[in-house]
Amino acid sequence: MSDAEGGADEPAPRVALVTGGNRGIGLATARRLSRAGHRVAVTYRTEPPPDADAHSLTCVRCDVTDPESVASALAETTERLGAPEIVVCNAGITRDKLVLRMSEDDFAAVIDANLAGAFRVAKQAVRAMVRARWGRIVFISSVSGIGGQAGQANYSASKAGLIGLARSLAKEFASRNVTVNVIAPGAFSTDMLAALNENQLGAIVERVPLGRVGHPDELAAAVEFLVSEDASYLTGIVLAVDGGLSMG
Repeated sequence: MSDAEGGADEPAPRVALVTGGNRGIGLATARRLSRAGHRVAVTYRTEPPPDADAHSLTCVRCDVTDPESVASALAETTERLGAPEIVVCNAGITRDKLVLRMSEDDFAAVIDANLAGAFRVAKQAVRAMVRARWGRIVFISSVSGIGGQAGQANYSASKAGLIGLARSLAKEFASRNVTVNVIAPGAFSTDMLAALNENQLGAIVERVPLGRVGHPDELAAAVEFLVSEDASYLTGIVLAVDGGLSMG
């Protein structure tokens, strides 16, 4: 149907892969992409997401710190759904400590999971995108990667590294119609915030100009836009979804 006949054509459904998609922001993103009509696979390390069948999600076990596990997860996704055309790198860990108490392992483990893990997934997934001359990669960073955070030197460094990685890949693959962007979330109602007491949560909310924490689906909406055809001229951007927190 043409626009003149009453509406534009529906966008083509794609195969999407969301790492760390078993809860929180990753799960909200996977569910939203599924509602948009995409065929969605989510990775998990220990437990698959709840109600995966109800949301038409394909669950794939993957440890992003293991290159062979990443290769296996991509192969399984390709076999079951097709080669991923959309990849959202969300998997990550925290080991928060003041730097004088942070061990070498604390630092290296977070860098390996959050930064090197995204590199492993993107490197292997982008090959099919280049051949198809269409692809979308989104790295989930953090406002901590923009402004830093006391007690999170490892986490902030890993999330800041995603920005440099994304912009390098954006320049490498732009000629193949593959866009690479970053979303930097602020405070969201996830398990991480649920572990805070009322005073700690209140202190965070006080710093947010909009005066509240975000809902994971609000961040998922930003991901949905960046992987759409409407965002085809956006690459290498860092989009802060944080209620204004990163303004300072």
